[in-house]
Amino acid sequence: MSENVVRVENLRKTYRGGLEALRGVSFDIRRGETFALLGPNGAGKSTVIEILEGYRDRTSGEVRVLGVDPHRGGLDWKARLGIVLQNTGEAPTASVRELLAHFAAFYPRPRDVDEVIAAVGLSEKAKVSVRKLSGGQRRRVDVALGIVGRPELLFLDEPTTGFDPEVRRQFWDLIRELQDEGTTILLTTHYLDEAAELAERAAIIVGGQMASVGRVDELGGPSARVPFVRWREGGEVREERTQDPGAVVAELYARLGEPERLEVVRPSLEDVYLSFLGDEARRITAAGGVA
Repeated sequence: MSENVVRVENLRKTYRGGLEALRGVSFDIRRGETFALLGPNGAGKSTVIEILEGYRDRTSGEVRVLGVDPHRGGLDWKARLGIVLQNTGEAPTASVRELLAHFAAFYPRPRDVDEVIAAVGLSEKAKVSVRKLSGGQRRRVDVALGIVGRPELLFLDEPTTGFDPEVRRQFWDLIRELQDEGTTILLTTHYLDEAAELAERAAIIVGGQMASVGRVDELGGPSARVPFVRWREGGEVREERTQDPGAVVAELYARLGEPERLEVVRPSLEDVYLSFLGDEARRITAAGGVA
């Protein structure tokens, strides 16, 4: 786990017209871990991913993926990657098995096609045209295409968008199996519970800059994780952030008897994430822009 599969230092990307999509982004991903890259639309996530995959040039900064500069990565390097995009275009007329077998032939050490089909829960659909599958089943085909080459590093870009809750949970089980096999995974998702469930570490990118990087349960630092006590008093909802919620609760019971709608809330990943988005909105407003 100590070896860095991805290393990004002071990554910058400026487009024509002076638009700064990335402004000094730095992070690393260790071998065998699942790393979540979080942020709102337009924050720079897609630009980061495209640079790491070798599809987009950077303006400056150092980037290494599996020890190689993506800008110079050849076919041997690309064969070590698995990529599951948000959108894969029109579904082909080939069957699930035909499509997987076709793509498997591109790799030096592919997984067994039937094993991959079973792993994504499509054994009963192996002979069915991909075009005839449901949206969720097609998404499983996307994942199968991403893992059939036995990648060392798997990019998952919004992999469960459009999944119903049951299918999403089944997909999480598949990801855990890949984790157990030692696959390194870079996950982008708008589902904060998904990131909290699957990733060891995460980064929040806002406005082209890293707002926070670290263990999922430590993002934002200690101050962002201070719990708060919430209760209803005098017809109003009140709350108090405190490192000692037990003392606050005891004081409320002593003063009010049994406080109405009392709860102790420990900030979740979603709470921390939304606090960073609020900070960015206030920064943009202060700078005279539109939040």
